[in-house]
Amino acid sequence: MFLPQVEPPPCADGECLVFSVAERAVDIARGPRPEAGEFLGILDGTPCWAVERTEAGHVDLRRLWSVVDEQTWSVASRAVQLVHWARTHRFCGSCATPTEPSQRERARRCPACGLLAFPRISPAVIVLVERDDGRALLARNVNFPGSMFSCIAGFVDPGETLEEAVVREVREEVGVEVGHLSYVASQPWPFPHSLMVGFRARYRGGDIVCQESEIAEAAWFAPGDLPGIPPAMSIARRLIDDWAQGC
Repeated sequence: MFLPQVEPPPCADGECLVFSVAERAVDIARGPRPEAGEFLGILDGTPCWAVERTEAGHVDLRRLWSVVDEQTWSVASRAVQLVHWARTHRFCGSCATPTEPSQRERARRCPACGLLAFPRISPAVIVLVERDDGRALLARNVNFPGSMFSCIAGFVDPGETLEEAVVREVREEVGVEVGHLSYVASQPWPFPHSLMVGFRARYRGGDIVCQESEIAEAAWFAPGDLPGIPPAMSIARRLIDDWAQGC
């Protein structure tokens, strides 16, 4: 069991699980508590720390999915995000004074003006759109490798609800209207710092018109005739699998 915590427990001076992070690559090893780093929490009774490293030999976070169990991968992804946050918030965004760790919460505080910088989390929606004939709408983003198709996804705008974001993103990216939204699940997505919120929706009308800057192609697919789809680590794959299996 992983218990996220901000303050390290008294036992953290003993052996720890140390996640050494270099950009989006991670190395996991046991050792003493590091002198500097981000405390992650407790994994099966073991304190976990994240430290930044520059040397080679780390495993890319995406590839690490198939190497460790899902819970350890989740802690590794937390390590990557917190190290990236600490690296990019060394100075106050208001007055440029060097920041320091807050003693009360997970934040970096400006000692001059008091501005608090919390770890960045960008909410994004992802939706599987279903049609009455049993087909689902999948699209290939212009940045996807090969011929992989996935669900429609996008970031939530300020002042927008999750449901409004779903309707807008589908309309913008493929030109169709959706309704009857239902929440499925959420997933932290550390590439780089998103929280993916998954939905299913019903097709209400319109023809597919791809937003050329975002979508290379989109089409309706039957469960038995799917194109290349995302790997099992993603919430997109869960949405597609649940639909294909009639869940």
